Amino acid sequence: MKIFPIQPHKQRTIEKILNLYKLFASIKIKMIKKNLFFCILFVGILPAISFSAEPKSLGKYKNWEAFTFDEGSGKVCFAQTIPTQRSPKTFEREESRFFVTFRKKEKIKNEISVTSGHFYKKSSVIAKSGKNEFLFFSQGKFAWISDGEEEFNLIKVMKKATKLTVSASDVGGNKTRDLYSMMGFTKAYNTAKKSCA
Repeated sequence: MKIFPIQPHKQRTIEKILNLYKLFASIKIKMIKKNLFFCILFVGILPAISFSAEPKSLGKYKNWEAFTFDEGSGKVCFAQTIPTQRSPKTFEREESRFFVTFRKKEKIKNEISVTSGHFYKKSSVIAKSGKNEFLFFSQGKFAWISDGEEEFNLIKVMKKATKLTVSASDVGGNKTRDLYSMMGFTKAYNTAKKSCA
């Protein structure tokens, strides 16, 4: 799999989504900034993030839900889910979530991202469904599919699958595994996509 430079908008999107959840749904997830240019120019500085509106649910479809919000610079829509199973149960970590995001103004589609609630060990995040396997690029507590073609391929797999597992390791070598149900994904995905079309 080809590894491409980090796209700055991906970190901004996931940060804002999770911070909105923290503000309005009491989800305690610390944000890690992944804007390449800001990292180069302003190492160690995490600028404050302002929000224009609380995320609005566009509909819940079994295990998935679609949302939209205005981040100030444009409309953002996303489909998200939480795991149906997490292991090991004895390992303490923050919440896990899986996202597919659309950014209307920037004409960005199918941004796939995940957080397993812990700092990732480099090159340890893998999503599997049947014989299909996808490697994620990670930084801090977040991971992305870096290749646009791979994003499209994973979306196709998710539409047909009943479940998806995300396996990873934290920086200490502890292995985690989250099982996500794909029931309702296609409807949540289509709703988010249509809202930001």
